[in-house]
Amino acid sequence: MTSTDVTNSAAAEETQLTINHEVAADLDSTNAFEGPEKLLEVWFAPSAKTLPPGVKENGLKSVSPSIWEGMLDMVNCKVLSIVNSDHVDAYLLSESSMFVFPHKLILKTCGTTTLLLGLRRLLRIAAIDAGFPFHNVKTLEDDRVAATPHRVFYSRKNFLFPDRQQGPHSSWKEEVKFLDELFENGSAYLVGRMNADHWYLYMTSPTTSTLTPPRTPSSSTGGSPTRSAKIPTGIVAPCLGSVDDNDDETLEILMMDLDQDLAKQWYLEDSEKSGEGHALGTAISNKCGLAEVYPTSVYPEARIDSYLFTPCGYSANGVIPAPTKSSDDAASRAAHYFTVHVTPEPICSYASFETNVPSGQNGRQTSEVIDHVINIFRPGRFTVTLFQTKNKPATPAGGADVEESQGSLVKQTVDRIDGYRRIDRIIHEFEDYDLVFRYYERDGWTGTKKAMVGEDF
Repeated sequence: MTSTDVTNSAAAEETQLTINHEVAADLDSTNAFEGPEKLLEVWFAPSAKTLPPGVKENGLKSVSPSIWEGMLDMVNCKVLSIVNSDHVDAYLLSESSMFVFPHKLILKTCGTTTLLLGLRRLLRIAAIDAGFPFHNVKTLEDDRVAATPHRVFYSRKNFLFPDRQQGPHSSWKEEVKFLDELFENGSAYLVGRMNADHWYLYMTSPTTSTLTPPRTPSSSTGGSPTRSAKIPTGIVAPCLGSVDDNDDETLEILMMDLDQDLAKQWYLEDSEKSGEGHALGTAISNKCGLAEVYPTSVYPEARIDSYLFTPCGYSANGVIPAPTKSSDDAASRAAHYFTVHVTPEPICSYASFETNVPSGQNGRQTSEVIDHVINIFRPGRFTVTLFQTKNKPATPAGGADVEESQGSLVKQTVDRIDGYRRIDRIIHEFEDYDLVFRYYERDGWTGTKKAMVGEDF
């Protein structure tokens, strides 16, 4: 790999781009077919400010890329490039993306990747290489050692070609079985119509069990006795409390049946330029308008790493440092991301956009982001999910704060999107989070319903 230092201004935080030229130069997406991603988010602490005692400085960010690459090999994807920043490391992968924060990891993979098969390795890395506490075994030397997560989320939309998936991803039923055998206190949900586009969610809840204090790096044999074959979640050391980040918010837009005239810009027309994927990705980001979702004029420290695949397809990661209004510690530690992935082939056209940039930050509302992204792709149909903590005072499109969490969440995503009709609106109220799911179809869209049939589960 080679590294390039990127600093946007003298006062800005420094970011470093590392490109894996060996992988990037020989990457071909000819056989890509399954755009819809599997999305895993594992938290090991409520925030980067509340890492448990004994955890290495910078937590998961202290783990070397080579160790993460070993885990990604189990998932069947490779690292194309890495954007390192003070608060998050953004990995652009051959099949989507990974974001590593001090306290949590987000892994999103498409195609026939076996994401869940890397989960045990992830938990082991968190314990051995980052120093997070574990409860499932007595010593680090036990091959089964797994750090105790604070929270776990796994989600995806219905696959276009479910019969081609491998391992536990052959069906939602098998995925839930895999996760239930691993974790305590997990719950599985299907959101949306079974015979149309829908969304699956698995999440863990904090345990009510009282366990002896977890092992710390200073006492490698001081772990608690095994209470269950499963891994507990949600255990927080008394000195840390249990307050989550107030701005935990994730917006995901999943788009199918892309406008084929617009989709042409995600094809690589000149095969001789196949080794220039990163440079071409940057050009496309600017041309199509994705670079303006969070423009540098408003977010001067934003950094985008993008790639155009051979013969077609596109991926991008964005690192968006929060605006610093003071020297307050919370502001100085805040960082956000967005990620975009495009499969433009007509038979399976798909694009996704995901971000955790809070609505209203620097005046950019959720409704504006949705409109901007939809106009780039003009999909025949799409779903929007907005997932956020209850204790976040949301800001609706009108700009005024609304105290009622669920009511404000509904207003943020707005019902009306020009040129589209809303087919579904579903609201889920969980213990600590609220979820809004919406499904839209373009006015006059007459696309095939074949890919919309629900999976067996």
